[in-house]
Amino acid sequence: MGDTPAVILLSGGLDSATALAVARHEGFRTYALSFRYGQRHEVELAAARRVADAIGVERHVIADIDLRVFGGSALTGDLAVPHHDRPEDLGNQIPDTYVPARNTIFLSFALAWAETLGAEDIFIGVNAMDYSGYPDCRPEYIAAYEQMANLATKAGVLGNQHLRIHAPLIALSKAAIIELGRSLGVDYSLTHSCYDPEPSGAACGTCDSCLFRRRGFAELGLDDPAAAAPG
Repeated sequence: MGDTPAVILLSGGLDSATALAVARHEGFRTYALSFRYGQRHEVELAAARRVADAIGVERHVIADIDLRVFGGSALTGDLAVPHHDRPEDLGNQIPDTYVPARNTIFLSFALAWAETLGAEDIFIGVNAMDYSGYPDCRPEYIAAYEQMANLATKAGVLGNQHLRIHAPLIALSKAAIIELGRSLGVDYSLTHSCYDPEPSGAACGTCDSCLFRRRGFAELGLDDPAAAAPG
């Protein structure tokens, strides 16, 4: 591992675990940032801890913010998480699992930590291929945020920092992401992607995230190792 620090947004899911592995592979000294933001469950935070320990980070911070005060999402409010039989049934509408401005909020925290670390690199596992149509997962959003971020900090104004937002998975299918992660040694049995897990922590199998994840493994002729792992 090199001397260059990077902040990685780590949810505990398949995509963010892969983004962390990419950052490590590229030689960054990694600092993982997760959030307890009022989501329906904390299973994903347990997964984030497992992933951070397995892949290796300098420090893993879980920041507490409460987006339940705004609601507006099935993940932070009273709306029901939508369930479907197949990814093809999801339609073209942005689903109720969209959390208003979530990636903007998360990236802002990452930006603040990057400035204090003297880091110029932030990794986020957003994907614009096999995903639910969230507006804050698009390439144009990432490009616009990077431009804004370089106007937003003392370090940037003084010329001490030129921030780069890395989205290494943004143009990959879920299957391609899994292939990449497996090539980097990611243990996907440690991850958790479900929006609406059972009380035991087991994945529901029918929310948007579960469907895309299951299809990705199926396209590779693989079983999802997390399906048989503890939650």
